[in-house]
Amino acid sequence: MNNRGQSTINLFATLIQYLIVVCPLFLGVVSADEYPWSVNLETGAVWQARNDVRIPGDSGTRFSISDSASVGALPFYRLESVINLSEKGQLRFLIAPFRYSESGVPDKGLFFVDQSFSAGQKTKFTYQFNSYRVSYRYLYKDTSSWQVWLGGTVKIRDAEIALQQGNVKAKDSNVGFVPLFNLFSDYQLNHRWRFIVDFDGLLGPQGRALDLGLKFLYDIDKHWYLGAGYRTLEGGADNDKVYNFAWFNYALVSFGFRH
Repeated sequence: MNNRGQSTINLFATLIQYLIVVCPLFLGVVSADEYPWSVNLETGAVWQARNDVRIPGDSGTRFSISDSASVGALPFYRLESVINLSEKGQLRFLIAPFRYSESGVPDKGLFFVDQSFSAGQKTKFTYQFNSYRVSYRYLYKDTSSWQVWLGGTVKIRDAEIALQQGNVKAKDSNVGFVPLFNLFSDYQLNHRWRFIVDFDGLLGPQGRALDLGLKFLYDIDKHWYLGAGYRTLEGGADNDKVYNFAWFNYALVSFGFRH
């Protein structure tokens, strides 16, 4: 990725962080009743179930990062802010960075990007998939115990896969915008406990992106809440330039504040 592309990513990420932190504070000062908002931090451990790669997609060697490198539980975090524009309209901002590097020994020779890597040699594998998202959703169903919001998400992905074996290095960087379908469901189990489903996803002829979270939240009071749950993230692309499909499973805890 060139410097201009990286600058665009940095600007977009900074803008979303600014919106997550500043917008709720501003709206809370201006009109807390008319513009309620929430901020949520999700963190925990993530495990890699699958990570298959072939770059270039039409001529590289297909290999598995998850098989080649011993990758255990990895830390993660996701920061999210939701602003209610009206009784039935919502904006969501999300930052979900993710990057790791692990060493392993490939059991076969690899041709990756434009370099050849030998079998049986210690190799450093780096995988990055940073996600920045803005969503708009509409209140589709509203009862005394259940709300369902439907909408769309614009995601910018900042992805990179790199290999290093001694002085031999190669990497592939990819930045792009992806439209996703968004669903959010909040079911009130009782006066304290809620069950949350949040989903971003898209299926296409050359790839897919599926992000599903299931959480139980406990309302400490009318503002603060905490919870735990499970998230799964799966998807990838298959074209002449890149083949990469990955699947990650998350054990999460969630902390939030709503106004």
